[in-house]
Amino acid sequence: MKGSVLVTGAAGFAGSHLLELLLQERGVKITAWRRPKPKARLKADFTPAGAADDTIVWDDVDILDREAVFAAAARAQPSIVFHCAGAAHVGQAWNDVESTLAINVRGTHHLLDALERTSSGRVRVVIPGSALVYKPSDQALTEASPLVPSGPYGLSKLAQEKLGLAARDARIETVVARAFNHFGPRQDPAFAASGFARQIAAIERGLQEPVIRVGNLEARRDLTDVRDTVRAYAALAEQGLSGEVYNVCSGRAVPIGDLLHMLLSRARTRVRTEIDPTRLRPSDVPVLLGDPSRIRNATGWTADTPLERTIEDVLTYWREVAL
Repeated sequence: MKGSVLVTGAAGFAGSHLLELLLQERGVKITAWRRPKPKARLKADFTPAGAADDTIVWDDVDILDREAVFAAAARAQPSIVFHCAGAAHVGQAWNDVESTLAINVRGTHHLLDALERTSSGRVRVVIPGSALVYKPSDQALTEASPLVPSGPYGLSKLAQEKLGLAARDARIETVVARAFNHFGPRQDPAFAASGFARQIAAIERGLQEPVIRVGNLEARRDLTDVRDTVRAYAALAEQGLSGEVYNVCSGRAVPIGDLLHMLLSRARTRVRTEIDPTRLRPSDVPVLLGDPSRIRNATGWTADTPLERTIEDVLTYWREVAL
């Protein structure tokens, strides 16, 4: 990958892992956008391992501030953009619909408009979408499956990708990566795997009673290590077709209960579980399984990190880094 790269949401979960991946590339100038308020940043200004002081240009940008986005895009002059900024939590979207739609839809519009108005050349934009744009199904979802979001988060992501695809012109090339569930170190504990692991680490240190509070354990999810997911984004930036949509998934669905069991089997003390009603969503999709054939055929990408390794790494993160 060559040229000037912009990563929005670079201090967040997927964005920070993407930065680490991009740092392995030579000849890449990286601009990283993060939210202006320190409390919204990841662990006091996340800096990828091995990053020199001048390797990454950080810029504090409020994606909802149109003029700030315009000015920042003019400064960056990217040739490739990974738009990782956004409201990411499905459950929280039910309680904050307005903010979810504003960040994911209006924020994306501001970015695309700024790129169109300030770019001096062609820009390849990778928009990480979501599998929750699809109509729920117990079959493996392909890119041709019906688009019927079942909640406000999925609706916001569908609107976001439609904006991106509509913005394509002589300057902007858009590729949509419909990501299924991905997890790994540094993920917010509001998400299932990270939340389980954090509770286990807290229990091991005596900071919490030996109880893990859980939501729906029957749901089955297509799980991919976040490091595989960001590899897919990078592959699509180079090899994806403009105007095309690609599922980013493993092709296997794992029950959340099995994921919890794998984590509990690695706990250093006995732990019991209890159902937490606040973790049960108004509309929880029973099965979310994707077909990765299109991205595999286009780029050769596969989700090849073993589930066991990701689980170990998430536990290690909460045991050694975060608590």
